[in-house]
Amino acid sequence: MNKAFHLLLSAFLVVILTGCSVFGDKDKDEEREKARTLTETELYERVQLLLDEKNYELAVRNLQLLESRFPFGNYAEQSQLEIIYAYYQSGDEDAAIAAAERFLRLHPRHAQADYAWYMKGLANYTLTPGLLSRFYEVDTAAKDIHPAKNSFREFQQFLKLYPDSRYAADARVRMIHMKNLLARHEVVVANYYIKRRAYTAAVKRGNAVLEHFQQTEAVADALALLAFCYYQLDLPELAQSNIALLKLNFPDHFALSPDGEYIYGESFDLNYRSWLNRVSLGYIDTTQPPVFDSRK
Repeated sequence: MNKAFHLLLSAFLVVILTGCSVFGDKDKDEEREKARTLTETELYERVQLLLDEKNYELAVRNLQLLESRFPFGNYAEQSQLEIIYAYYQSGDEDAAIAAAERFLRLHPRHAQADYAWYMKGLANYTLTPGLLSRFYEVDTAAKDIHPAKNSFREFQQFLKLYPDSRYAADARVRMIHMKNLLARHEVVVANYYIKRRAYTAAVKRGNAVLEHFQQTEAVADALALLAFCYYQLDLPELAQSNIALLKLNFPDHFALSPDGEYIYGESFDLNYRSWLNRVSLGYIDTTQPPVFDSRK
């Protein structure tokens, strides 16, 4: 009985899905044919309606049709700009970048070239954590940051060319966010090296924050971790210089005690083993390296 029911249900679902596919394809074909009969103005107005309705995928198809049918029409340049936006809103960032670059090649001195540059920066990097972000906090600094670097460079070039653009203020805000993200990434990687006791590599990452990402929130953690690494490398003078900067600029950092003493100084010994640790063969009461992350 159960087997027969499952077979019947499966057959029913196949019919339904096949029907949906057929009708869906039929609807698309009818949509295409309808669009092909429209004049240039009617087709452009149709695109505007689709954009207002946030139907970006269909807007893209109609913009492509508009350009193929009327490559030198009254709306040719504007439709090339709008397809950048439609691609971006539909989630196809690569196509948006390609469309922006194509527009700039064809119209480098266009009055709205600044928009194409701005969209290149925007499409190069989006903080989309994904479906599982609903269930746990995603640390974007720990992810691949190459898109953020590309976006930062694009916005830099954009602001160099168009410092007074209407999109400049938004670009500057996004660059501040990305600069903080890139700085935090260096600290995340440094913490990983500290965990592996690769202190020289961690020092390189910490110094990168101080050299390239001043005035970001990661500077405090960079100073604290540099002091720790220099102590572990038996370089107390360098450790003290970073502690002095930490005390001066970030007196409330968790690496400092209420009295202003550095907690992870010379007295912090990762090689120390308590009697409990020895008895448990290293499984209990293991001395762990600190994680330098003062974010709340």
